[in-house]
Amino acid sequence: MSSKDCGSHGHRRRKLFRRIFAGILIFLLVVLIIILLVWAILRPSKPKFILQDATVYAFNVSSPNLLTSNFQVTLSSRNPNDKIGIYYDKLDVYATYRNQQITLRTSIPTSYQGHNEIDVWSPFVYGTAVPVSPYNSIALGQDQAIGTVLLLIKIDGRVRFKVGSFITGKYHLNVRCPAYIQFGSRTSGIIVGENAIKYQLVTRCSVSL
Repeated sequence: MSSKDCGSHGHRRRKLFRRIFAGILIFLLVVLIIILLVWAILRPSKPKFILQDATVYAFNVSSPNLLTSNFQVTLSSRNPNDKIGIYYDKLDVYATYRNQQITLRTSIPTSYQGHNEIDVWSPFVYGTAVPVSPYNSIALGQDQAIGTVLLLIKIDGRVRFKVGSFITGKYHLNVRCPAYIQFGSRTSGIIVGENAIKYQLVTRCSVSL
């Protein structure tokens, strides 16, 4: 075989490889366009969260600037999509006061939420002798003297969306639920135990992905 024949075979081989590579790229591009079209047509919406109530078992500030708290909160989540399911892979609930975390994180079990379904969770969030900044300690004392304390119940997590048999990658879920607790008067809540008061809130939460 002459060197000319070898060069011809090598050229044909490179041409074949280029065609195969171009075919793979075109196939992947077509698949991506189909996924984007389906995603745009279905118009996926974020889940909607509501903070329904909060039961306060303990909320005490001790010297020096230590906060002990114990809540049970009821949160509901609704999937507003008609054709998209939601996987909740990780959900952590905790409370903050003036941008400072005052409780430990409580994990909610993983779950799948079908089309237009509603899930309800009632986790406990608590913290024992949590140090708070001197500024927040003063502000907290003032809020309690007035009778209303604004807390934020937060959820951090990871979610995936399911469209037919296609499942997306994970998205970071951030939920923020304002909770106005009126500590000054027991008449604003329902006494459910010797030292526990349940506050009906029904507050819409902000959700970002």
